[in-house]
Amino acid sequence: MPKLKSKSGAKKRFTLTAKGKVRAKQANTAHRLVSKAKSAKLRNRGTTILTDSDAYTIKRYWLH
Repeated sequence: MPKLKSKSGAKKRFTLTAKGKVRAKQANTAHRLVSKAKSAKLRNRGTTILTDSDAYTIKRYWLH
């Protein structure tokens, strides 16, 4: 059976930390920012660490 390809979208959107956790861009920062509170916009800057269940799925994309 041939090797499976990695998901190219996952390669572009996620990175791994030194301890193997999955880092992703923070959600809710793309549009409709006028109607969001300033505190929410500040809180959603930068990146976040995915939960274990989501990280498991993303890591499987890379292992193929």
